[in-house]
Amino acid sequence: VQLQASGGGLVQAGGSLSLSCAASGFTFGDYAMGWFRQAPGKEREFAACVSWSGRATYYADSVKGRFTISRDNDKDTVYLQMNGLTPEDTAVYYCAAYSSSGFPHQTASGYDYWGQGTQVTVSS
Repeated sequence: VQLQASGGGLVQAGGSLSLSCAASGFTFGDYAMGWFRQAPGKEREFAACVSWSGRATYYADSVKGRFTISRDNDKDTVYLQMNGLTPEDTAVYYCAAYSSSGFPHQTASGYDYWGQGTQVTVSS
């Protein structure tokens, strides 16, 4: 099983970044997908998740209206489009997958597989 996140980088406040996470080694369409983030000295926090089909999404209040999660089940890839970035969005961003029933899942312990993370840094 592998989740390969990419797309992180350095951006100025107000800018945008698009993250991708390519999955392999499991049946992607059987798993709901999420993005979490962890800032230095802080706990990992939920950002967004998308249902198995992609028709349902859910966001943390801190990113709602600025971030958009989506998935392409033909490409086994989940995306996170991030607009209106602020320095508070600086963190390592992780993609994750879960197969259990119920949507959304906001707790990290509910996820089965994790990617390695990609750094997002927003300068003021």
